Amino acid sequence: MSIMTIDKVKMNATAKDKYEAIRMAGQILLDAGHITSEYIDKMLEREEIVSTYIGNGLAIPHGTKESKALIQSTGISIIQFPQGVDFGEEKAYMVIGIAAQGGDHMEILTGIAMVCAEEENMDKLRNAVTPQEIIDLFESEMEL
Repeated sequence: MSIMTIDKVKMNATAKDKYEAIRMAGQILLDAGHITSEYIDKMLEREEIVSTYIGNGLAIPHGTKESKALIQSTGISIIQFPQGVDFGEEKAYMVIGIAAQGGDHMEILTGIAMVCAEEENMDKLRNAVTPQEIIDLFESEMEL
């Protein structure tokens, strides 16, 4: 199973706050069978401990260390928020939910962070019109 698929990419989304955005990212992972519903609570819990906003218009919500058992398979959800969602002082325009088993977690997190550190890539993601454009960008930049 591919960790990035069209059904896990949501375009032109809106959320009233970061918690709704995180729930949306988690719900996509849940609907795809990657996690149990408790994992979404752990994603929200992690946000309380430390913001998952990493800069450059990107937030990467994921569960706490204790939530590993709630992950059934590795998967990524990607949500594009053209108007942005407030994550404290900054707005996130891309929210990428991660559920990763075993050693996949750091590799995926690092890969996404590297792709999104490039201003040009973030512009492409923010202006993408189709889910496939988003997946193509990540797949061309990451070893998935």
